[in-house]
Amino acid sequence: MLDAVLAALAWFGQFSDALAWLSVLAFSAGALLSWRGSRFARPATVAAWVVFGVFWLSVFHHFAFVQKSYIEGIGTLVAIPASLYAGFLLARGRDSLFVLSRAIAAMGIVFFPFETIPVLREFLIEAVTHQTELLMGLIGFDPAVVSGAKVPGGTHPPYRSTFWFVTDGHTITYTILIACTGIGSMAIFAGLIAATTAPLSRKLRALAVSIPVIYALNLVRNVFIGIGFGKQKLDVFPNIVMALFGASDPYKVSYFVADRVLAQSLSVVALVAITWVVVRELPEVMVVIEDVLFMATGTEYDLQSALGNTVRADGGERGGT
Repeated sequence: MLDAVLAALAWFGQFSDALAWLSVLAFSAGALLSWRGSRFARPATVAAWVVFGVFWLSVFHHFAFVQKSYIEGIGTLVAIPASLYAGFLLARGRDSLFVLSRAIAAMGIVFFPFETIPVLREFLIEAVTHQTELLMGLIGFDPAVVSGAKVPGGTHPPYRSTFWFVTDGHTITYTILIACTGIGSMAIFAGLIAATTAPLSRKLRALAVSIPVIYALNLVRNVFIGIGFGKQKLDVFPNIVMALFGASDPYKVSYFVADRVLAQSLSVVALVAITWVVVRELPEVMVVIEDVLFMATGTEYDLQSALGNTVRADGGERGGT
């Protein structure tokens, strides 16, 4: 039974790109209708949330069973009911969710072109690969960088994106994928910032304290994973790690520890810290955080007042007209 469910999820994954674009279009349509004051804005945005939930279902198998990422797999699984719940709350009249809906539209407009258009994806990956290579060189490591390399299990992308290590006579390759570029996290913050109605000057300041920091930290992350994996620096508790991730190759232990355990956990901490900095520059973002906390706990929070913010999400004064 379980095998049949996993096979169905794997099959459904082929529709993820189409569902991603459909979600972006639906959220964008809802945002446009909301801006025009149309009575169809609510049902259109509710429908967008439903499509968004279906999209997360389509990528669950990839993150949980192909990438073997516990953090991303659990996050994807949580996003399915969360999306449906957001649509339910919006249908029931929680208008503040229009801000989060606009943010998702903007996130998609930033992210999905790089995810689905080959020329953009290749350009970004090669740029990040080159910069990661430079940083590795600065700390004394000089692995070869190859394209289209053939190794047991497949062929790497036909563009310059794969680091080639030979450690203890064993070939280890580390390939930069679109997920390694930081575009996902940058799209999240760009979407949140764009969705607010704050003055442009404060939006630009918020972008300045988030996007460059995320990009730089992501390069550091790539160097850490590349060196840790390529040079087998984190070969700890191999039997436990291989059992935990369902792996049979002992050379993958350093990768799982570097990426799936350390890098992804630290990324969550870094994103929380960056969010705090952005909130100080752009407190209007708090309306989204308040909505997320309400969906998670069922309790209303007034974080904006707690932080001394007097600006509403629509740009007016809280408590004013």
